[in-house]
Amino acid sequence: MLTNPTMEPVPARTKDQLRFITCGSVDDGKSTLIGRLLHDSKMIYHDQITALERDSIKYGSTGNNIDFALLVDGLEAEREQGITIDVAYRFFSTPRRSFMVADTPGHEQYTRNMATGASQAQLAIILIDARKGVMVQTRRHSFICALLGIRHIVLAVNKIDLVAYDKECFDRIARDYLAFAAGLGFTSIVPIPISARDGDNVVDRSARANWYHGPCLLEYLESIDIQSGTASQAFRFPVQWVNRPNPEFRGYAGTVASGEISAGDEIIVAASGRTTRVKRIVTHGGNLVGAEAGDAVTITLEDEIDIGRGDVLSRPDNQPEVADQFAAYVIWMDEEPLAPGRNYVLRIGSQTIAGSITEIRHRIDVNTCEHLAAGMVSLNEIAFCNVATTMPAVFDPYDVNRKTGSFIFIDRYTNRTAGAGMIAFPLRRAANIARQGLSVDRRERAALKNQKPCVIWFTGLSGAGKSAIANLVDQKLFAMSRHTMLLDGDNLRHGLSVDLGFSEADRVENIRRVGEVAKLMADSGLIVICSLISPTRAERDRVRTLVGKEEFIEVFVDTPIEECARRDPKGLYSKVKSGKIKNFTGIDACYEAPATPDIHVRTMEQTLEHSAKAVVDFLMARSILDG
Repeated sequence: MLTNPTMEPVPARTKDQLRFITCGSVDDGKSTLIGRLLHDSKMIYHDQITALERDSIKYGSTGNNIDFALLVDGLEAEREQGITIDVAYRFFSTPRRSFMVADTPGHEQYTRNMATGASQAQLAIILIDARKGVMVQTRRHSFICALLGIRHIVLAVNKIDLVAYDKECFDRIARDYLAFAAGLGFTSIVPIPISARDGDNVVDRSARANWYHGPCLLEYLESIDIQSGTASQAFRFPVQWVNRPNPEFRGYAGTVASGEISAGDEIIVAASGRTTRVKRIVTHGGNLVGAEAGDAVTITLEDEIDIGRGDVLSRPDNQPEVADQFAAYVIWMDEEPLAPGRNYVLRIGSQTIAGSITEIRHRIDVNTCEHLAAGMVSLNEIAFCNVATTMPAVFDPYDVNRKTGSFIFIDRYTNRTAGAGMIAFPLRRAANIARQGLSVDRRERAALKNQKPCVIWFTGLSGAGKSAIANLVDQKLFAMSRHTMLLDGDNLRHGLSVDLGFSEADRVENIRRVGEVAKLMADSGLIVICSLISPTRAERDRVRTLVGKEEFIEVFVDTPIEECARRDPKGLYSKVKSGKIKNFTGIDACYEAPATPDIHVRTMEQTLEHSAKAVVDFLMARSILDG
């Protein structure tokens, strides 16, 4: 929708801040535009101008003219390459409004940085090179802006001077973009022809594009009516820290995410449902009568109730969702693809919860907005997924509250931010389904069998000898009158996992299923023997966590790949060599050997019989067979 802004001056007492982002494809002129805005609005000191002139000679790409991009491209690597690779934040002010602008990178591999900048923005300037038109990255950034709740777009058709200020070129690009963005839910889209290098329609109106009668860029940014809305939203207070400096004081510190609260107001702890009243609102400067969105405060309560970091306080009549499953849009930011079943740490506000993707409902084509089937999500792709958490999460849908409706995926091993999510709606309220208590527990079932339950997990390359050793262990335990069950990966592929292939996503799901079955069998008191390649540590560790560290025994059957290929008991390596099998573990797919297995079997140094005996001896040493 196109809008025409009103241009009345804003009184000083109501002067607010507009947070906006510049984005688009590589070399569309984002940094140059911000530099021009700062320069022409007289926001640059004399010594900065002198340094800029000097740097323009050294790094610039505009001949003898000032290269305004260098005001923003502060990193040495950016200056040398002429690109932005990090999010650069700049603050400036005019008599009518203050601004915070995030200049984000245009390269596809830095989409994560762009999403970071967009998450805090109220408006986006989408730059398009007039010579190139709408590009793939233009669409991707626009889609991310829409997902992250930005509702106002300035379509800055830059380098209009390089197409001789051609009105038809400008109109064509505006039509193309409006057609693409029609379904993205933007409230306003305002196309403006500009030349960031020469300053046309940036701060001052251009005489060379006299066919354009709309506002120049700064004029529009100063006047657009954007209210953050967080003060009028429902009260949300994520607890970041329990403040207990002495036995006489207990307070809950954090920043008001939205809404407002006053001393004496009734509140509820969203996850537990416990209610109380606010006793005091404490700050370093003294007590406050009330607090609103953005205020960092410590809240004390009338009653002693159990509250910790990650809890969310709200009003009883307007509570957030509490659920352990929800649907969310996910922007994936990691080189390692997102696969269903793989465990991650989810951070929702101040909550830190383990969780995983249970289903990828569809991937989104950023060019057409088409929904595509997908088994995994790769770097920079966007998908709509079902998410499950190990404990109830407290949240709002993202379109209701950006602060409490967003989250990040954190890789458990590297601590990298792997993805960002925007919650759409809960799938199942956590209170609706509870575990049914059982009259006979696993210890009683195991005592009846005179043994301790456990899961013995054999891992190794195909042909390493896992199944052979597992069979021998099963025979020895059976001869000792022990109650066992052998779950062999090949056999399970004929039943439990008959519907799964050998993609990474399917392998993750296969291990998840086997782990769940193994746990159920261990709960019945059995010694469960599992023999699977299970190539990644993450999936094996997931089963370890599911079963319990004390009852999970990892056996690494260590055989060199050359020996496995020589043995080739099932003819698989021959098929790999002839090209009939792709993505074979150990050849063209990675196998992650256990770092510290409970039992390390080296089949080149010991016989199958000795290997099986080592496993049984370990069980005896752990008193698993003595009951």
